[in-house]
Amino acid sequence: MPTSALPESGLPAPAGPSPARSRTTPRAVLLWTAVALLGAVGWGVLALARGERISAVWLVVAALGSYAIAYRFYSRFIVRRVLKPDDRRATPAERLEDGVDFQPTDRRVLLGHHFAAIAGAGPLVGPVLAAQMGYLPGTLWIVAGVIFAGAVQDMVVLFLSMRRDGTSLGQMARDEIGRAGGAAALIAVFAIMIILLGVLALVVVNALAHSPWGTFSVAMTIPIALFMGLWLHILRPGRVVEASVIGVALLLLAIVGGGWIEKSSLADAFTLSPTTLVFCLIGYGFVASVLPVWMLLAPRDYLSTFMKIGTIALLAVGVVVAAPVLRADSVSDFASSGAGPVFAGALFPFLFITIACGALSGFHSLVASGTTPKLIQKESQVRLIGYGAMLMESFVAIMALIAAATLEPGLYYAMNAPAGLLGTTAESASHAVAGLGFTITPDQLTHAAKAVEEQTLIARSGGAPTLAVGMSEIFSGVFGGTALKAFWYHFAIMFEALFILTTVDAGTRVGRFMLQDMLGNVWKPIGRVNWKPGIWLCSGLVVAAWGYFLHSGATDPLGGINQLFPLFGIANQLLAAVALTVCTTVLIKSGRLRWAWVTGVPLAWVVAITFTAGWQKIFSDDPRIGFFAQRTRYSDALDAGQVLPPAKTLDDMHTVVTNSTVDGVLIALFLLLVAVVIGNAAVVCVRAVRSPVPLPTTEAPYTESRIDVPEQAAEPLVGARP
Repeated sequence: MPTSALPESGLPAPAGPSPARSRTTPRAVLLWTAVALLGAVGWGVLALARGERISAVWLVVAALGSYAIAYRFYSRFIVRRVLKPDDRRATPAERLEDGVDFQPTDRRVLLGHHFAAIAGAGPLVGPVLAAQMGYLPGTLWIVAGVIFAGAVQDMVVLFLSMRRDGTSLGQMARDEIGRAGGAAALIAVFAIMIILLGVLALVVVNALAHSPWGTFSVAMTIPIALFMGLWLHILRPGRVVEASVIGVALLLLAIVGGGWIEKSSLADAFTLSPTTLVFCLIGYGFVASVLPVWMLLAPRDYLSTFMKIGTIALLAVGVVVAAPVLRADSVSDFASSGAGPVFAGALFPFLFITIACGALSGFHSLVASGTTPKLIQKESQVRLIGYGAMLMESFVAIMALIAAATLEPGLYYAMNAPAGLLGTTAESASHAVAGLGFTITPDQLTHAAKAVEEQTLIARSGGAPTLAVGMSEIFSGVFGGTALKAFWYHFAIMFEALFILTTVDAGTRVGRFMLQDMLGNVWKPIGRVNWKPGIWLCSGLVVAAWGYFLHSGATDPLGGINQLFPLFGIANQLLAAVALTVCTTVLIKSGRLRWAWVTGVPLAWVVAITFTAGWQKIFSDDPRIGFFAQRTRYSDALDAGQVLPPAKTLDDMHTVVTNSTVDGVLIALFLLLVAVVIGNAAVVCVRAVRSPVPLPTTEAPYTESRIDVPEQAAEPLVGARP
């Protein structure tokens, strides 16, 4: 870094040698040209396909080529020109180290923790549901969305929070935008987070209920993680490779042991009801939130990453070896008609609401302003952890889309269409699928269920079972044949539960940070993240909030979090709108107006899709889309004494009417709160543009770092030039 360069605080940086300038070699030019051409060929094959079926391998090639180019060039451009990290500057993990929340963490472990924390149900389920519109729209959004929006949001939020002592997103909004917009952001962000955590926890409960294999394997990750935490922190500090080898070996043993447990006399001990699992999750969420981060949360998420990445990599290998064809249409008729049986609504805006994680997810901004900025060792690591982890999640979404798109369409719709349309028998489901324009015989449906040892696959909506069937088809085509299809199916179900659980524990800790920031505005002591009573109180309140909705949802198919489930997609993307608003505002306030488009363009896009979707959800007269239209339909039927699915009794009809009303009111409230945030931010931005000097921000003062991480050379410092 040149000695004339100034960190964002405005204080002079300490003198020191400038980093070596990287040089472009002929080998590098040849390599990246080959990567670009390979990705372009993949996209060309996808774009030029007209009616014929193509191999899923081309989709993998197009995605990986795009990710490589984006990380190598676009993310480096943002880091060097816009953010300008300074490795001579101490991060909050170093300055505020307390052994509980602030702890400098090896970037390999932190990458695993961050990826595990952000990668939940979204990248697995959303693309599966969106496959009803064809594989091409979803692929384009997943790849383009992550490169220009999702990964950018995660990296920039992480950087800004790190420069502000790890402050939560809601508190950053209050500090940088103003009281009105900040208060609206705090309320909206916290309320949306509780909904997201409740939904994610319900998916885990549904996946593990009555599954001794899954329950045992997931439960064993807790003591394994505790052992890894003690190994890295006390027994063998810094020995990441050793801990990784031991942890992965024990994890594989736990997975194999789960299959053994399922067939042994111990199966009953690990066969838990949904209600029991709810209380287990609540207890685990509280403990994971209050224990030192090095002890359980970070090592468990790091360990889970091996399982997640290993399975996805294995799936990619299966795709390359088996080369399954994409049986779904490239663009289906449902994309324009909006009359799809899986979810209603046209491609714009509902494809971009259905596929959230994997392209752009507001939930990620909570993690990027929660646990991760309190653990990062050096500022330049924001590129690897923020941008890189999001690209990894996007590839998960691509693989989920492939798993769904390689299934026969008849089976896909027999699994994902609503029960009211399909009926309860193989014959009725076959007839209903034929009415949608696809073919599957009753015998084929029965055989498909028997192959994975399920009683039925009819109306197994939600995306998770479809993904498991798709994964079992690909895996069995390469490893073990049809004889192991049931094994791979149940393995996939357990994998999904493990995948999602890591977002629940990290999300609970983030919720605790947010609540402490909120209450700290009223009473200062509770805002201190190292004050034990505040930690326990806020953790208890957060788990009690999402635990209440989770328990109600687990005991009542129409209650609790099930009532709020329809808000999941829009609420998540509204959260992204808040995050990108904060990012754009801070860039403009700090004198970087010329680069504000980096977050401003994604902000404009996400505002367009969320407010359009929200408007339709409120005012559409189609009861499949509009909440109040649905309320009117069920209310009229109730007056006539009719019972409409999914209701089974008149009491259920009353519940549906209530749920539709609550959902409609809440989405209107969320839209209003986000509009207040954006409006207040616009006023601040105009004032900043007109001001002759940059407006003051809440960035922490410059402090020189005393941590030496020599392997950081791979990431650029301020002042480095290509």
